[in-house]
Amino acid sequence: MRKRPQHSPQTYFSVVGNCLQVHGQPLTALAERAGDRAFYAYDSEVMTRRVQELRALLPADIELHYAIKANPMAEVVAHMAGLTDGLDVASAAELTTALATGTPPTEISFAGPGKSATDLRDAVDAGVIIILESSTEMHRVAALAAGTGRRPTVAIRVNPDFELKASGMKMGGGPKPFGIDAEQVPAVMAELATLPLDFVGLHIFSGSQNLRPEALIEAHDKTVELALRLAAAAPYPIRWLNIGGGLGVPYFPGEQPLELAPVMANLQGLLGQIKTGLPQARVVMELGRYLVAEAGLYVCRVTDKKESRGQLFLITNGGLHHHLAASGNFGQVVRKNYPVCIGNRVTGEVHENVTIVGPLCTPLDLLAERMELPAAEIGDLVVLFQSGAYGYTASPHHFLSHPPPLEIFA
Repeated sequence: MRKRPQHSPQTYFSVVGNCLQVHGQPLTALAERAGDRAFYAYDSEVMTRRVQELRALLPADIELHYAIKANPMAEVVAHMAGLTDGLDVASAAELTTALATGTPPTEISFAGPGKSATDLRDAVDAGVIIILESSTEMHRVAALAAGTGRRPTVAIRVNPDFELKASGMKMGGGPKPFGIDAEQVPAVMAELATLPLDFVGLHIFSGSQNLRPEALIEAHDKTVELALRLAAAAPYPIRWLNIGGGLGVPYFPGEQPLELAPVMANLQGLLGQIKTGLPQARVVMELGRYLVAEAGLYVCRVTDKKESRGQLFLITNGGLHHHLAASGNFGQVVRKNYPVCIGNRVTGEVHENVTIVGPLCTPLDLLAERMELPAAEIGDLVVLFQSGAYGYTASPHHFLSHPPPLEIFA
């Protein structure tokens, strides 16, 4: 055991009486609501603050859309709909959630490389912007419109001829299932002009989860250059240009928050090129993770504490079936710890080096490995920060048939 004070590893959540606060409520009060279940807690105030911080630097002429896939909880989506200019969905279920917020269909886009017949039919019926990911999908939408008198609104997703360097997930460049290769787009647009479709523009998204301003600046430069080049072959003026997102959040030791100012200053400069070359185009930045990740906590309770050959373990009622990403089994090559604290004793004089695991019968059920934290007791609350995006929905809740986590919106 070591003795030294330790502060919360995050600054978005305040601490009162050594207990983490979520939208002015003690974490212990939320835990009482959850009973014996682990839970996610989402702080609406943190989401609002994140959007305000972004808006302060984002050029006024760029619209901000929320990608529901990051966190589709209905209360979260409704809150984000009130803060942003539009929504992006990736399934019929997400479309239903988006429409329930009252967001106009013209401000909702529907993306995804394998939309089902139901997805496309619902999108046509709703009147949202359908992001075409292939020539086949274009003809399917046209067939749904045939004989109805409708002209579904569509945009083409472009698989760019470049990639976002140092991206957590590369979504463009090289062979990809997403979108239509940039060199094929002119021919597809020429064919689209013969169909009963209302073509509005382009969606160019090269990658996500990037913390390097210089990489984002280069990607934005190339995105605008590609959009201008493709516009020259478009059958109609480009009225809608979605430049994607890519803004990252820090998860692991050594990572620093993205420096927004140079990225946004560069976008301001690019708007001049866009206004000259695409005078009718609305420009959209679509973000998910960046807007909600840091507003979410995953909270589980210590159910046992034991030592095994010199290593101290905290066993909890949560685990990889609740938070796959934190376990390291959702894209990590080398597992790293999320920021963690003991929520009801954020600081403490006595510290212990602990490994935190869940109740599952697998060594993969690991939430934190050899972390120095205030000494915890059975019944204390383990908190994983940065859990507002791709936590709940990306996890295998049915694995080994343990209870799923709850979600609490505050």
